[in-house]
Amino acid sequence: MKLSDVKETATPVAGDKTMAAKETKAAEAAATEETTEETAPGLSLQDLSSVLKIIDICSERGSFKGSELEAVGALRGRLQAFVAANAPAEEEQKAEEESTNE
Repeated sequence: MKLSDVKETATPVAGDKTMAAKETKAAEAAATEETTEETAPGLSLQDLSSVLKIIDICSERGSFKGSELEAVGALRGRLQAFVAANAPAEEEQKAEEESTNE
């Protein structure tokens, strides 16, 4: 029997480098999946406000064709309404600031 025959038929043991490499790869894959779930993409109200500013700047610079203006304007209107509806009221913010200052 040759040494190469033994290596091919041998069952990997816990200390075997190939077994350890496979376990490491599996652990890395599991960690990557967990990280991906934790850092799911999202948008904040500040992000949406920035989009509104970008639309305004592009409009001022003439970046949109005339046929696109209606769609861009409608989108801007929906974004503005969403931001306004979800932004905390100024009175509530002032009340919170006063209560934390006391």
